[in-house]
Amino acid sequence: MKTTVIYWSSTGNTEKMANLIGQGLLKSGVDIEVQIKHVSESRENDIAQSDLVLLGCPAMGVEEIDTSEMEPFIMNNKQAFNEKPIGLFGSFGWGDGEWMDSWVDTMTGLGAKIIIESLIVNEEPEGDSEQECLEFGRKASHIQVA
Repeated sequence: MKTTVIYWSSTGNTEKMANLIGQGLLKSGVDIEVQIKHVSESRENDIAQSDLVLLGCPAMGVEEIDTSEMEPFIMNNKQAFNEKPIGLFGSFGWGDGEWMDSWVDTMTGLGAKIIIESLIVNEEPEGDSEQECLEFGRKASHIQVA
């Protein structure tokens, strides 16, 4: 199974989440190929050629995803997300996670199949939240995607 983790991070918190999730995927005991990419380095083929795509973005502004890179990437590649198994993750410093609910709605509206409950972490992942990131990767690797 090929899994691509695509993230955008402003402070490094979501990047750290992406790397921890990647570790969880690799340590899952499942035969898996993992690619971790910043959204600026990602292309439609990264979506199309993956069995599973995990997208990460922090809450920005008034609880929304990044509008400079992540949102344009998603909208420019919306066809590739149709019927694609995905998972969403990100960090936040304020609010209650509303941005993630909106992001889930956006992705399902594009036809993506969300196959794992979204993961949100307050600020930098450390301690228990580091373990949650590793576990998110392990869980994602064991989900059967068709």
